[in-house]
Amino acid sequence: MAAESKKFDIMGHKLVPLHVVISEKEKEWLFKKYNITADQLPKLLNTDPVAAYIGAKPGQIVKVVRKSHTAAETTAYRLVVESS
Repeated sequence: MAAESKKFDIMGHKLVPLHVVISEKEKEWLFKKYNITADQLPKLLNTDPVAAYIGAKPGQIVKVVRKSHTAAETTAYRLVVESS
């Protein structure tokens, strides 16, 4: 069996919410809407398994969409940072 066929599809797991790297246009919208800067966002290491899987690079913003029991879904944003 090849090593590739043994890889686990992390994004297919039911406990892993949707992660998407947002565009520069959406990034500008986010900063303007909430009057924030990138360094005010929670951080996500570039070595995080999901960040690595989606190819997120330091400086990019990842949108995390989770299912919610009280609201249909919730959206959070994370700044990807370099692991030290």
